[in-house]
Amino acid sequence: MAAIALSRLSKRFAPGAPPALEEVSLEIAPGEVFGIVGRSGAGKSTLIRCVNLLERPDSGRVEVLGQDLMSLDEAALRAARRGMGMVFQHFNLHARRTVAENVAFPLEVAGMARAERERRVAELLPLVGLEAKRDAYPAQLSGGQKQRVGIARALASGPRILLCDEATSALDPETTAEILALIRDLRARLDLTVLLITHEMAVVKSVCDRVAVMEAGRVIEEGPVFDVFTRPTQPTTRRFVAEVIGHSVPPGTLSRLPQPGPGEARRLVQVLFAGPHSTRAVVSEASRDFDVDMNIVSGRVDEIAGEPFGVMALAAYGAPDKLEGALGWMRSLGLHVTELGEAA
Repeated sequence: MAAIALSRLSKRFAPGAPPALEEVSLEIAPGEVFGIVGRSGAGKSTLIRCVNLLERPDSGRVEVLGQDLMSLDEAALRAARRGMGMVFQHFNLHARRTVAENVAFPLEVAGMARAERERRVAELLPLVGLEAKRDAYPAQLSGGQKQRVGIARALASGPRILLCDEATSALDPETTAEILALIRDLRARLDLTVLLITHEMAVVKSVCDRVAVMEAGRVIEEGPVFDVFTRPTQPTTRRFVAEVIGHSVPPGTLSRLPQPGPGEARRLVQVLFAGPHSTRAVVSEASRDFDVDMNIVSGRVDEIAGEPFGVMALAAYGAPDKLEGALGWMRSLGLHVTELGEAA
């Protein structure tokens, strides 16, 4: 059973307005970190608010932990929401409450006895690294510490699902990395399912198992993070991926490359190294076996979802048929070879 199952969700905020969501369907498995990435206005924040019905879709079906939320009355919906914690971009802390009081606030609203609230807060603060800050006020905290309070508060009711709406967008890169590491750790410790909204593909790369890319209210691409990074099919996804792995060919590269010799051709290609052959010495093998010269113009090696991944630009020289054979052989290994052309 999916932890979250969304079926054909559609939403407009005004008659005749462009759809905020249009026929969106997704299934999120128990225990995974699922990312939804998109530019501002893509519909991703509307989508996450439809998961707990803070926004009610115009049509479609929302199932969470096997419950059809659209069919629940208000009392049952409030009970279902206690199984979903939500972390916001701008923390939403009460300035006049201490860290401990902010974490306890949803439990107070739910009517939990004071002694039980204090016991729960004492459990949560060490989990998020804030035990020493229990009596501090929000103004005395860094941005990362404020978000840790927000995470602890979201976990106060013991949810099985954590919804994160741009939870790292207000943080610097170092603090973002710390918060994402915390989310990974909490997922493992508490057996959480995490739905994470972001406009940064680097966040997806760091923490997510699967990802959906949204544009104009629709999901345009979806799959395991490694597959989406290494074999993006949509232009929007390619642009997101390029922001993380970079373009491997600096401007003006072609003018600095040697011209091909008599009877030779030159092919400028980008090769994505991923999968079982990502660590194989394919450049030297191709040069030797097909009698071609392959100059490495630029490249980088990274890791995505725990698997090695590399991108490299090659200037290949040799007889046209041998070049075609070498590049075809690379493709046969499952490497993604893209012609960069003479304009690179």
